[in-house]
Amino acid sequence: MELRNIAIIAHVDHGKTTLVDVLLRQSGTFRENQNVAERAMDSNDLERERGITILAKCTSVLWHDYRINIVDTPGHADFGGEVERILSMVDGVLLLVDAAEGPLPQTKFVLGKALKLGLRPIVVINKVDRPDARPHEVHDEVFDLFAALDASEAQLDFPTLFASGRQGWACTSLEGERTDLSPLFELVRDHVPAPTVILDAPFSMLATTLEANPYLGRLLTGRISGGVARANMAIKAIGHDGTVIEQGRISKILSFRGLERIPVDEAQAGDIVALAGMTKATVADTLCDPLVTEQIPAQPIDPPTLAMTFSVNDSPLAGREGDKVTGRMIRDRLFREIEGNVALRVRETVEGDAYEVAGRGELQLGILIETMRREGFEMSISRPRVLFKTEDGQRLEPIEEVQIDVDEEFSGVVVQKLSERKADLAEMRPTGAGKLRLLFLAPSRGLIGYQGEFLTDTRGTGVINRVFHSYAPYKGPIASRRTGVLISNSDGVAVAYALWNLEDRGPMLIEPGVPVYVGMIIGEHARGNDLDVNVIKGKQLTNIRAAGKDEAVRLTPPLIMTLEKAIAYITDEELVEVTPKSIRLRKRYLDPNARKRQSRIGDAG
Repeated sequence: MELRNIAIIAHVDHGKTTLVDVLLRQSGTFRENQNVAERAMDSNDLERERGITILAKCTSVLWHDYRINIVDTPGHADFGGEVERILSMVDGVLLLVDAAEGPLPQTKFVLGKALKLGLRPIVVINKVDRPDARPHEVHDEVFDLFAALDASEAQLDFPTLFASGRQGWACTSLEGERTDLSPLFELVRDHVPAPTVILDAPFSMLATTLEANPYLGRLLTGRISGGVARANMAIKAIGHDGTVIEQGRISKILSFRGLERIPVDEAQAGDIVALAGMTKATVADTLCDPLVTEQIPAQPIDPPTLAMTFSVNDSPLAGREGDKVTGRMIRDRLFREIEGNVALRVRETVEGDAYEVAGRGELQLGILIETMRREGFEMSISRPRVLFKTEDGQRLEPIEEVQIDVDEEFSGVVVQKLSERKADLAEMRPTGAGKLRLLFLAPSRGLIGYQGEFLTDTRGTGVINRVFHSYAPYKGPIASRRTGVLISNSDGVAVAYALWNLEDRGPMLIEPGVPVYVGMIIGEHARGNDLDVNVIKGKQLTNIRAAGKDEAVRLTPPLIMTLEKAIAYITDEELVEVTPKSIRLRKRYLDPNARKRQSRIGDAG
């Protein structure tokens, strides 16, 4: 049986996971009457809730005499570390592009990685059944993108299919017969080369993904480069620097069959498998026969651009909602995360019980925090800060390419807000139907917290996409939040009467009945300074009856802070307290006297 290894790459929400669903169904992997969840490859709760792919997943389908291993990759730039490693496992890629939106920043990012590795993509213009589809213009835009990314002559001669993943058909021209995905299967068979392998060489494999299995231990997935892997065979792990990390045996070989992993006795070169049995080997290590001395070169990972501090929750409400609250538990969990997630960096800070976690962006770090709180962790999280680097004595900061699709009437406010955040407008062009496409080069630190403001400014109609572009000289200070906050000056429970009396000071962030403590942020001050207020003081009751009835307390609904909003909202002097049930905002120093002392030190400094 012949093998084909392909990855599906695209911008977020262009239909990768839905297309994989249909490929699995039409290849006969599922029974006709089998009940399978929509977007079956998105196995993680957060992936299902958000409708995005976070972790790369492998599957395989049988089509005639071919077994096609398919890797579904994430579409967000924040999870680019997954995409880069995965592409070294495959021999071809399907590049999906939305027939209405066309190529977007992440399309450019993943395509650039694929072309650099010498892969020859198959272009699938998906969602051509959309009422606003413009497949021919999008096809031209894709060709221009290939040319802009310095594609070779062979890569520029890419085959194109027009498809609707949801309806389950693909054809070579828009006038073609729309029956099923057979044209796609045939193109994969004819265009994607079989893996080039040496069967009689000693066994070797580059580990590209890692997961912890409660029964089998560490599972390392990769493509076998040479030789044959057999159960119970002696192997060793070589690090990317050539040092031997450990020696062991293959306790289990798992091969991908549809959505399941089936134990097999042996697997040959070219196949993508998961191996169990090693205790220290991790991503980018070479698993090989004891006779092998050279490691397989691994794809370099782009450096992280953003960092947050995860510290122990030391608020008066600590330990009430979570069961993992100590610094040691947080430390162990973070270091376990970086074993499999090579795009993250963790280092201990001088403060102790606090860890700096660096990653690609707010979304990646937000997903990690959300995952940990669901596991029962309580933590304090700092405002994200950008990681600078110095070259030739010059301070450089990360710059992102920001692409915005917006109605013409809102373009003025978007350009103004991004200019204030030190962004440069690189391109502005109409895309039809009264819409404009704006392209900015903006410093990463200027984009922290901009997403919510952008949605408000465009009344929820704008679409913003961003991807790392380069490092550039420091662009100077950027103004942060202009308003102050209302801070609780007492421990207790918030009372409706007190909140009602404070409403003219600014919008509230909490509801009545919520536990509060000294130093907790309960609202936004309409002015630029912070204000300590009492939110637990109820109405004084007397035995003298008033002639009029008591006034009914009608509260304005509070601003509900999601995790992402809270992280973007806080300043450097504030923290987000994250527990399994609550997200609270607080001052870094809870005691008002300590805050004053600290601000005096800051002013003097």
